[in-house]
Amino acid sequence: MSEGSNWLEFAREDLRVAELAMQDRLYNQVCFHSQQCVEKSLKGWLAAQDKDIPRTHKMSDLLNVLPNDLLHGLSGRILLMDLFYIPTRYPDAFPGSLPDGLPGIEDAKDALELAGEVLQLVENALK
Repeated sequence: MSEGSNWLEFAREDLRVAELAMQDRLYNQVCFHSQQCVEKSLKGWLAAQDKDIPRTHKMSDLLNVLPNDLLHGLSGRILLMDLFYIPTRYPDAFPGSLPDGLPGIEDAKDALELAGEVLQLVENALK
């Protein structure tokens, strides 16, 4: 299995965990695992292209090394995923880093939808 395939397998697992968390209304976990799915999908594309993978969780860092046409206008939505990396993991995260506290159902739905879209775009691009 190639390094790109490994990243995408982990991305699929994060998407599945996000889907399961949605069933139990664990919205902070939905958002975190959706963020992880997007991050690992993008890193999977880079790995499949034999490109250096930035050691970062910041979407802006990843977007800077990807071709603009890969994500079909999703870059703005992808950047918002950075809101979910730290605040959804730690109860003492930066106060006010999410406008309304922890993510709610709408945040979770949007994050889950985006994660699925990005994973699908990357998988299609690598076919």
